[in-house]
Amino acid sequence: MSESTTTAAAPQSSPAPSSGDASGTPMIEAIGLSKFYGIFAATRDVSFTVNKGEVVAFLGPNGAGKSTTMKMLTGYLSPSQGVAKIAGHDMSHDRLAGSKNLGYLPETGPLYPEMTPYSLLDFFAEARGMNKKTKRNQIEKVVDLCALSSVIYKPINKLSKGYRQRVGMAQALIHEPEVLILDEPTSGLDPNQIRGVRQTMTRLGKEKTILLSTHILQEVTAMASRVVMINEGRKVYDGPIDQMDPQGVGLDHVFANLTGHDPVSGAKLISEEDLPPRRDSASQNQTEPTEEELENDDESIEHENLEDETTEEIDD
Repeated sequence: MSESTTTAAAPQSSPAPSSGDASGTPMIEAIGLSKFYGIFAATRDVSFTVNKGEVVAFLGPNGAGKSTTMKMLTGYLSPSQGVAKIAGHDMSHDRLAGSKNLGYLPETGPLYPEMTPYSLLDFFAEARGMNKKTKRNQIEKVVDLCALSSVIYKPINKLSKGYRQRVGMAQALIHEPEVLILDEPTSGLDPNQIRGVRQTMTRLGKEKTILLSTHILQEVTAMASRVVMINEGRKVYDGPIDQMDPQGVGLDHVFANLTGHDPVSGAKLISEEDLPPRRDSASQNQTEPTEEELENDDESIEHENLEDETTEEIDD
């Protein structure tokens, strides 16, 4: 469905506050990340840092480049330009070392539907190189943390979406990573399931560094202390949540303003650069010729042609 537009000047966002705590240890670093597909830029020059112990919400409308940025940060996608680092490791050149510190939950989790949660976690733990004792201890720990004990031996294809999300979260946590990158962990969940994910995030936020994307603005205040927002592949805000809405108009209005939409109608605003070039004042003052003026012009042209023919006959 085509998106309605309103002709108006798109709002300009204020300069983004500095990223994170200057005294902290950088655990997630996006340094000038860009991804091009031909002439299309999915992201362009995205830079931010998430320091140790921070929980940061990564916001933006659909198609803004959030998932692309997260895939570049985790090493699943190579950037066209820029550098992605996890715990100081360049994910383009030192991905295995970086992955030891990283737990990643993509929007569609890496689940094998014919497995049970236990067999899946056992498989991922073994792939991580854990011995039997460590595997057993870690599985027990993440099953308790993600509240999976009641479904631990059920096939994953028989589980609700909420439980499948928990299984995906458990596999991201199985190796006790310092960094978690979660792409819309509450997408498609009901209010009770969302509440459970929030509680898990609250527990994890006490000891992990977390970057999570979401479309639900209420989750931002419930789970994060800072926001990074991108729109059309570019960063438009980076700073504390309490500085996003100094006038108290509501996060919905702020989100609309920063992403170039009307806060009331939701229609996309068009900037001056998006408008076709204007005609100059001289051309605007010119009026279309009337039918009578056109007929006079035709008669004048015929008269000139007749004079030319007469002159040619006299010359001959």
